[in-house]
Amino acid sequence: MNDSVLPEFDYTPRTRIVCGPNTLDRLGDLTRQHGGHRALLVTDQGLVRAGHADRAATVLANAGLTVIRFDRVTENPTSTVVESCVSVARGAGVDFLVGLGGGSSIDTAKGCNFLLTGGGRMEDYWGVGKATHPMLPLIAIPTTTGTGSECQSFALITQAETHVKMACGDPKAAAKVALLDPRLALSQPRNVTFCTGIDALAHAVESAVSTRRNPISSIYSREAFRLCIRALPRILSKSDDLAAVGQMQLGAAWAGTAIENSMLGAAHAAANPLTRRFGLTHGLAVGLALPHVVRLNGAVPAAESIYADLLRHAGLLNSTPTANAVSTLLADLLDQCFHLADTPPELATVVFDEQAMTQLAQEAAAQWTAQFNPRPLTAEEFAAIYRMIRDDLQVTEDRSTIR
Repeated sequence: MNDSVLPEFDYTPRTRIVCGPNTLDRLGDLTRQHGGHRALLVTDQGLVRAGHADRAATVLANAGLTVIRFDRVTENPTSTVVESCVSVARGAGVDFLVGLGGGSSIDTAKGCNFLLTGGGRMEDYWGVGKATHPMLPLIAIPTTTGTGSECQSFALITQAETHVKMACGDPKAAAKVALLDPRLALSQPRNVTFCTGIDALAHAVESAVSTRRNPISSIYSREAFRLCIRALPRILSKSDDLAAVGQMQLGAAWAGTAIENSMLGAAHAAANPLTRRFGLTHGLAVGLALPHVVRLNGAVPAAESIYADLLRHAGLLNSTPTANAVSTLLADLLDQCFHLADTPPELATVVFDEQAMTQLAQEAAAQWTAQFNPRPLTAEEFAAIYRMIRDDLQVTEDRSTIR
């Protein structure tokens, strides 16, 4: 992108944000405002056990709504899970959707909306703007501090047969309201805090330098980075720090807004094949790739300048850096964030050989987000990234430290 020319953009905020402790109490009134009478609550068993699903259902019922539950959302939701959700929604005749949980629950609710209103299969909506019918209103309620899905019009659904992630996007799929209640995120497990937090940071960093960036997305990327880079260490050390949880939750929402108005890059392109092959959590896979992608992108002057802007806005860069020093500093900071948590045991499943890296690299180069990276990467360069990830994982035999 030529930064000397103001790029064209078309910005319409699609999602109202209601933010603050105990805002879940407003769910019933907000649903009524958007014409809801029979609401499908889409969530998972973890949220049922935490009591959040019951609380949301009670708030809806107290507002006079009929509540139907679908609580079988799984991590990295598949098209089969979405079809099960649609079956429940169709049988109950719902006119409203509520997605309660992490990105998986919110994406499942969006996926359900595509099929419930337009028919067909998830594959029919793979891409952008393929919904031809009006969609039901949706309220998205994140219970983690990193999804960003509440502010995006895309549902990321895994194809059941191939395990390939399908990005299905349409402006009509965006939530009418995003409810950001930090009290809901106090119960998230530490590993979820870590993985979703790393993903939110990646959203901010990648959307900032994407070739699709514009003045609107840049504002959101910058503020998302400032909030997330400061809040994540705090909530990993003290999970009940409500102020930090709220900042991280808002940072994740701003990062999601940045993606909605920009795009992602090579770290997400490298992460998706890792998730498909090894079953890694999405945020963990992104976190493995992101520092290496940042270092490579430092060779692009525009990206290096934007990285410096991110760091300055967060109060982490006070001097005039030398060439490529900024990308190195940012990558090191992202590495440090990755080190804040114990080594996730699922990394033990990641075993590379040259054949695997070649296959992964070919998949990564073909990912949609790869084309928006500021530095175009070939399959050979993605293979080099996977080799660096392999070397990271071999730093210590017990995997207790990852660099």
